[in-house]
Amino acid sequence: KCLIKDISSVLNLFSYTCAFSVAALNGGADKVVNVDMSKGALKVGQRNHELNGISSKASFLSHDIFKTWGKMKKAGPFDCIVVDPPSYQKGSFVAKKDYGKVIRRLPSLLNDNGYALLCLNAPEMDSDFLLEKVMEECGAEMVFVERLENPSTFESAFPERALKVLL
Repeated sequence: KCLIKDISSVLNLFSYTCAFSVAALNGGADKVVNVDMSKGALKVGQRNHELNGISSKASFLSHDIFKTWGKMKKAGPFDCIVVDPPSYQKGSFVAKKDYGKVIRRLPSLLNDNGYALLCLNAPEMDSDFLLEKVMEECGAEMVFVERLENPSTFESAFPERALKVLL
């Protein structure tokens, strides 16, 4: 379910099979725009929405995120943007090199008082990597709220090497 109350619109970047979208809509969001360059993954995502009876509230864009800012901007602004990229996908996204390019665009896609949920599952990069990218790319336009704990099922002896989720 959505962790933040009063979220009606969500942009789900690197949506893959759209799990965040299904959770957001079941948690009360009115609309979610899912963006992923994998048509196959988005087809699975569409099926996930059908199985949950929430297809009418979701849209699916099979595009390279770096080439579709205009379409995303037209669909927005959004109350929440979920950014959950692969840490390394040759030819499309390398977190160390490309995450800053995504973060730079977030303020123009967010509503006033909107939230960005930034995920990073790269053991070689810690939370400070994301915090520094936000400062470099957005300055005071975006403010760190908190790091969300991973569920106890995924507890790690080395939290900075595990999945990092920052709000």
